[in-house]
Amino acid sequence: MSERTRPLHGQVVLVTGASGGIGAAIVEQLAAEGAKPLIHYSRDAKGAEALLERIAGNGWTVQGDLSQDTGPEALWHAALELAGGRIHGLVNNAGIRTEVPLDAPSAQWRAAWRREFQVNFFAAADLCREAVAHFGAHGGGRIVNMASRAAQRGYAAEALPYGSSKAALINLTKSLARSVAGQGVVAVAIAPGWVRTDMAEQFVAQHGEAAAVADIPLGRMASPTEIAELVAFTLRPSQASLNGATLDMNGGSYIR
Repeated sequence: MSERTRPLHGQVVLVTGASGGIGAAIVEQLAAEGAKPLIHYSRDAKGAEALLERIAGNGWTVQGDLSQDTGPEALWHAALELAGGRIHGLVNNAGIRTEVPLDAPSAQWRAAWRREFQVNFFAAADLCREAVAHFGAHGGGRIVNMASRAAQRGYAAEALPYGSSKAALINLTKSLARSVAGQGVVAVAIAPGWVRTDMAEQFVAQHGEAAAVADIPLGRMASPTEIAELVAFTLRPSQASLNGATLDMNGGSYIR
């Protein structure tokens, strides 16, 4: 196939949280465009292996626990070994969202914040650090951080850790874009609104479809495939000038 139809040919990309939902769609899109994905999973080994089969085995699965302090560094080095010493792109897609009310007991409140920041932000920051060092020594690379509309416009009171951790992720992306571009490292953030995933389906089951799309002018949620196509586009070697951008995908529910 031509370079136009496989613009990521030969690229090795680590995708965190890749065994389902948005992550799986990203992996399939990257593979379709010629990349070899490193499919990160925490517990769902069967899901990761099934995904690898769907892309005809053209990649690897790699386990890592991002909730642990040493997990991100261990994941990076395991992925690097599987890939034969060269990774071209990092997609920090793994994330969690838990609800904790403002009047929750102090211990519960602090635990929720620490857990979400560890997975949503600290793990991504650690992986970015590893990636920058690697990319700088090997001719460059791409970082895509999966943020959220919640980071841009604020979020519900019962889920403050989620929006706050995603806002920190956007600032990390901007800071990297300004400070390490000279080393050939391009950093981009993507900020989706509602995406049709298991998390969204749980909300719909509880509150109804109308509540989920009430403030989306487009009238529907984004699909995982839409997000995946944008991720793949940002990883293209031709798109270096996207460095530092935060790309919104929210159907018009937040417009800057």
